[in-house]
Parts: sequence; structure tokens; C-alpha cells
Amino acid sequence: MLIYMLATAMTVAMLIATVFGLHQEADRVRAKANTKRFEGFGVRKPYRHF
Repeated sequence: MLIYMLATAMTVAMLIATVFGLHQEADRVRAKANTKRFEGFGVRKPYRHF
């Protein structure tokens, strides 16, 4: 019985961690898209991945 309770607790913890990680990743992508949207009236530079 103890094994099942530990397995359930670990499963719930991993699901919560996954949801939290996906939320942070979505915020990061959204922030990057919002800052990339308008760069002024100058020459557009190609997007570089760092």
C-alpha cells in the first residue's frame, strides 16, 4: 500500500512540474514574440538564434 501511495505522489508531482514547465515555456515564447513584433523603421536585421 505504501508503494502505491508513493507512486501516486510522484506521478502527481511530475504532472504539476510538467504543467509548470509548459507554462514558463509559453510565457518565454510569448514574450519573445511580443518584443520581436516591432523593431522601428530602420533596416530589418535577420533573426539570429543564440
